[in-house]
Amino acid sequence: MEREKIKQCLMDTGCHEEASDNILKQFESESMEDVLRLLKKERCRLMDEYHESGRKIDCIDFMLRELEKEMKTKNGGV
Repeated sequence: MEREKIKQCLMDTGCHEEASDNILKQFESESMEDVLRLLKKERCRLMDEYHESGRKIDCIDFMLRELEKEMKTKNGGV
């Protein structure tokens, strides 16, 4: 894989600059085991963000359902 392609992918994923620089540094030194380890760490960070976003969406969905129920009740079931 080319360095520029890796750099662009890291930017696309929202990888923090420090982590991105570290990954690229390890790539340039051909320390692929370290590159894999760091990429897996970033993947875990992204999965944590994904799950946190899911919990937030669940909260919004709950509020929407509750408010819609209340509105129906107050409007005579319309």
